[in-house]
Amino acid sequence: MWRKFKNKYIGDRDFYKYILLLAVPMIVQNAITSFVSFLDNIMVGQIGTEQMSGVAIVNQLMFVFNICIFGGVSGAGIFGTQFFGKGDHQGHKYTFRFKLYACAFITGIALLLFGFFDTQLISLYLNDSGSVGDIGLALKYGKEYLAIMMIGLIPFSLGQAYISTIRETGQTFIPMLAGIGAVVTNLILDYILIFGVFGCPALGVKGAAIATVIARFVECFIVLVWAHLHKEKNRYLMGAYRSFKIPWAILKGIFIKGSPLMFNEMFWAAGMAVISQCYAVRGLEVVAAQNISSTISNLFNIIYIQLGGCISIVVGQLLGAGKIKEAKDTDNKMIFFSVFCCTCVAAIMVIVGRFFPSIYKTEESIKELARIFIVISALVMPFCAYCHCAYFTLRSGGKTIVTFLFDSVYTWVLVIPFAYTLANHTSLSITVIFFLVQFTELIKVVIGYFMVKSGVWLQNIVTEKE
Repeated sequence: MWRKFKNKYIGDRDFYKYILLLAVPMIVQNAITSFVSFLDNIMVGQIGTEQMSGVAIVNQLMFVFNICIFGGVSGAGIFGTQFFGKGDHQGHKYTFRFKLYACAFITGIALLLFGFFDTQLISLYLNDSGSVGDIGLALKYGKEYLAIMMIGLIPFSLGQAYISTIRETGQTFIPMLAGIGAVVTNLILDYILIFGVFGCPALGVKGAAIATVIARFVECFIVLVWAHLHKEKNRYLMGAYRSFKIPWAILKGIFIKGSPLMFNEMFWAAGMAVISQCYAVRGLEVVAAQNISSTISNLFNIIYIQLGGCISIVVGQLLGAGKIKEAKDTDNKMIFFSVFCCTCVAAIMVIVGRFFPSIYKTEESIKELARIFIVISALVMPFCAYCHCAYFTLRSGGKTIVTFLFDSVYTWVLVIPFAYTLANHTSLSITVIFFLVQFTELIKVVIGYFMVKSGVWLQNIVTEKE
């Protein structure tokens, strides 16, 4: 029995060496980014509850934008990965062009929404039913932060078009270096501009926003310069800007297969924002506590997020090369590895999480609430890891309609009505509500298991016939 289990779920030394060589740079890059966001959050948290809450609300809106950009590049990315695996660099170039179009469109929509509806969007998360904080001040600080952060949308979206395409070729080291350069810049400028050192004025939340925007320009600049200086490694850039034409056959394929993926990311991100808004009706202290909890959760979640991303690269390339049996075997081993790693990480998070809220300069009730949120988030992490892997498995084979149903439809049909009902129409405490909503992930695990096991995702979507 052990031999059968080992053959199915555990790889050899070369397998883990390859996976780690691919995943570690991605994990390091995102770990550094999350760690700086973690420090940035702590710095803002030293100013006050209203400042921290205002920034947290805007960051929730920015999260929706970021995921929409991710969806925009991912729709073409499932084709880009398989084109590269097949050795078709011309097809890879067309998917890159599509990403540029998608990122420009999403950024334009976001600038219009944030520019004209900033007050309305931030106010959705402000409720005076709590016992702490001034929602008027939180709105003021949130608007100040958002106005500056909007400048960074353009370099972020352009950078992601390049970074995602570079990763499709298996090159994860350069995006990691660009990320390191950006986060070091962010960290240094955060300290200088938020608190006002070395003769600079203390700008508070404005300083935090300025630091983040400059860091995004740095990351974009590093990636673009490297990519264009190394076209032999990035052959999709050869002639990429001589024309903006995309053959109809490829464009049609991206829309048919990729549109559900793009819309899935957008609706899922919006769904997460709506769920956070459901929690927020219980008062500003819940907004602040959830901000503290999500900050450390994001730091620990990068393991399963990046291992899931590796599935889309590795399995996608194998499918593109026509190695169907090898793709299935690799997928089983990568899913097991991801869930095992995240179970260990979750245990560490439970242990260290109780100390984290004490760092913040805020009310004790908020700190205690954050500690409970952290423990619940850690307990559900292994289940989230499996669902994330199942999602990327289905996506690697172009099953985008299925992923749309599995992710967004599930969130909007089940999770959001459940969260809204509990938060608005019951007297349950927010901790019980948070626990029940988070553990709806168990239902998704069961669905994901049967979808992956069925093998419906085992297909090559860039064959000569197509």
